Amino acid sequence: MLYRVIVVGVGGIGSAACYRSAKSAGGGVLGLEQFELFHGNGESQDHSRIIRHAQHQEVYADLAGPAYDAWDEVERESAQRLVTKTGGLVIEAVADRTGLATGTRNIAGYVHALRRQRVPFEVLGAGEVEARWPQFRMNGDEQAVYQRDSGIVDARRANAVHVALARAHGADIVDRTPVRALKPTPRGIEVVTDAEVYRAEKVITAAGAWTNELLPDLKLPLRVTQEQVTYYSTPNLAEFSPARFPVFMWHGRHNFYGFPVYGEVATKLGQHMGGPEVTPRTRDFVPDPVRIERQQRFLAEHLPGFSGPELYTKTCLYTIPPDQDFVLAPVPGDPRIVVFIGAGHAYKFAALLGAILADLALVGETPHRIAEFRLDRPALTDPAFVPAYHV
Repeated sequence: MLYRVIVVGVGGIGSAACYRSAKSAGGGVLGLEQFELFHGNGESQDHSRIIRHAQHQEVYADLAGPAYDAWDEVERESAQRLVTKTGGLVIEAVADRTGLATGTRNIAGYVHALRRQRVPFEVLGAGEVEARWPQFRMNGDEQAVYQRDSGIVDARRANAVHVALARAHGADIVDRTPVRALKPTPRGIEVVTDAEVYRAEKVITAAGAWTNELLPDLKLPLRVTQEQVTYYSTPNLAEFSPARFPVFMWHGRHNFYGFPVYGEVATKLGQHMGGPEVTPRTRDFVPDPVRIERQQRFLAEHLPGFSGPELYTKTCLYTIPPDQDFVLAPVPGDPRIVVFIGAGHAYKFAALLGAILADLALVGETPHRIAEFRLDRPALTDPAFVPAYHV
């Protein structure tokens, strides 16, 4: 059988690509996942991801509104609630960031992008944040942006919904089936597994940290890190309910992000880009006690009621190009293969990214802004490119 599209990797982005491809093509789609569906080995597991209009780079701000629309579409078709709006804060600890090269990842960068998109927001000082959310303890120099439409995407539930909708539109989803090679031929792309060789007109790869194993000729300069989040059994459930406490990002010497009580009877905190470099074969799933203690110090100083006994800490992977931007493009020289890499910050866009990948595979173009994510950009092709990770 010749499939219209084969999607390799059925995680957060791959499951969305399966759904959107099957819906657009009317079937003829196969999703192949090397582990069991909804596994914990990659980047898309867990209950919650932040969704927000507040972006400090224009290209992502341009995608934010369409991402909300794409999630709305999935919710309407499935009759499942996937997005919970809590409001969201981006807080910059100004004195703590002195001397750091932050680029546009500061209050001015967020304000510029929000104004450009004509999205309503508020700029707040430290005292105003404490007055509205007395859960916070500020040092006095902080500045914040509040945007009311920020919230939570339920990643675990959304992945399951995307898989179910893909099957409803005729897609075949097969797990526990590693792809060993992609072989372009004049009659299509051969997708080699241990048990069978499948053929497809187009292939979408959403393989994350396994991308270079799947496409070794690209030799992408990817950095894979092991990150982690911790759930805290706070005794202050009402105070940190989604109705009374927003999702937040804290930009200081270390960058943290947090959630109200959701998914578990617990709050959740993580450090962005704090983990060691690993490979998908060497990562160990063992929580790092240094980061656990770092988070506890942050909470003791700024959010004492958020904390409580540790429910659990779990790890995940980030797969990061040197400019920390997505890879979202056909392979140069063979546009029958379309590649996606999420750079550690993709899930909020997952419903939209699935549609864009389906567009590229089935139509060859998309109306959305993705030129910055091409595979032939200097960050991926120039050995002298200096990595510029957002801090």
